Amino acid sequence: MSTSTTQHRAKTVAHAFADLMNDHDPDAVDGFIAEDYINHNFHVGNGREANRAFWKAWFAAFPDTEVTLEDVLVDGDRVAGRFTYRATFQGPFLGLEPTGRPVRMHSIDIWRVVDGMAVEHWDQIDGQAFFAQLAGESGDQ
Repeated sequence: MSTSTTQHRAKTVAHAFADLMNDHDPDAVDGFIAEDYINHNFHVGNGREANRAFWKAWFAAFPDTEVTLEDVLVDGDRVAGRFTYRATFQGPFLGLEPTGRPVRMHSIDIWRVVDGMAVEHWDQIDGQAFFAQLAGESGDQ
């Protein structure tokens, strides 16, 4: 596979994720997440269906989610994206009751891509600030 093909496919995964978030479409996982997806995130299980379920719950809690894809980096079968999320906490999420307040979160996500599909994922999220905002505290926005 040529480098340009690998980069095109890998870049597509980062953009597909941003599209899923901005279109509020958990079913978009069908287009870029492998069925046996491995997710190294405590809050999201492995597999495409676990990912779909998590995003359904996310959009129920944060129906006005807007995501900005700040950067995309590609190296071989890996793609990294830096994202900013903005939303309003309007429904229950991970056992927390909504506050109606705006929240902002940042993440850096890395996917391993095979044949144009994400097969493995790691992320680094500013979780302490995000969960402080969910609890109604100011957090570090």
